[in-house]
Amino acid sequence: MTTATAPVPPPRAFIPALEGMRGMAALGVLVTHVAFQTGTSRIPVLGPILERFDMAVAVFFALSGFLLWRPHAAAAHGLGRAPRTSRYLLHRVARVMPAYWVVVVFVLVLLPGAAHSANLRVWVSNLFLLQVFVPLTLTDGLTQMWSLSVEMAFYLVLPVLAWLVVRLRGPAARWRVPVLCGLVAVCLTWNLWPIPTPDAIHSDNWLPAYLPWFAAGMLLAELIHLARPDVRWVRALSSQPLMWAVALAAFLLSATEFGGPAGLERAHPWQYAMKMVLGMILGFCLLAPLVLRRSGAPHRWLESRTAAILGRWSYGIFLWHLVVLTVVFPVFGIMPFNGDFLFVITLTTALTLPLAAASFALIEEPARRWAARWDRRAGSARVEQHGPESAQRPAVR
Repeated sequence: MTTATAPVPPPRAFIPALEGMRGMAALGVLVTHVAFQTGTSRIPVLGPILERFDMAVAVFFALSGFLLWRPHAAAAHGLGRAPRTSRYLLHRVARVMPAYWVVVVFVLVLLPGAAHSANLRVWVSNLFLLQVFVPLTLTDGLTQMWSLSVEMAFYLVLPVLAWLVVRLRGPAARWRVPVLCGLVAVCLTWNLWPIPTPDAIHSDNWLPAYLPWFAAGMLLAELIHLARPDVRWVRALSSQPLMWAVALAAFLLSATEFGGPAGLERAHPWQYAMKMVLGMILGFCLLAPLVLRRSGAPHRWLESRTAAILGRWSYGIFLWHLVVLTVVFPVFGIMPFNGDFLFVITLTTALTLPLAAASFALIEEPARRWAARWDRRAGSARVEQHGPESAQRPAVR
């Protein structure tokens, strides 16, 4: 007598809790920068923990990995077709660049510390997200954009990665998870390679070093198509108390020497690799219960109205918070690296949120609608030229 295997339920098309998680990650980035610039990170025990909120970047990267790899994973498992590369890149550019360019122009024209040193190299590098490749181009109000430069590199590389595993589909799709794990293992050695770089540029700020953080989400995009509710590993990964406890442990461990030194001091290669491992665990464990949960009550606070609003404004929070933080010190007569953490973070948050809301309403959402209209026109043109099947592509978020 054989026991029937429970079928794999179809993954949810939209997961509202991920939007709330994105908002929390944006606030985490804000916390780490306020902690550093107020000198709070020098406080024993609490300081390193507050500064290590930079691990929120791992959550951002895992979210990108999951959401952008998901159409390719679905196609490999026979659910729809992956988006055309041109369409995918159009949406990525429309999502990222318009609001980013507004911040860059504002900073390089109006922010005194940046405007005085804004030569042609600084302008070009910042406008085209080349800061991690061109020496001495990270400037006041824009230093956090190194992670956006890495993110853009991932956008460009993702279609290549998808093409490399395109033959792993149908029954062979089960090999996609081991292949991704192999990619992670290789990338964890990146910091050990003798990569030639210009002075003041470090290859550990390039995409290969951070691919494990993106791969955390990519693995989840594959696992949602393999997850059967009667399987033990699915129940474990779906358990929010268990997964978030592991994420908390990884976060706290990252605030020790295993996550590298505090501040701007470079980590040893083993510390850098360990930080990548801990960030991957953090991103994976925070997202796993959200994406593998098939049903049940909504997440109480990640799906709340407040969390949803913060999620919509998250990109604007990321873009503008350092501009606001740079201005808060002189305007309110606060000395940098001299305490006042609670006062500075309250001011920075209160002034950043309206800017983020304006960015979403006036720039990001109109750009998204423009890309959608372009899609519809291009789809109509393909239908007229090649027939209805040519327009059947999944949505790109």
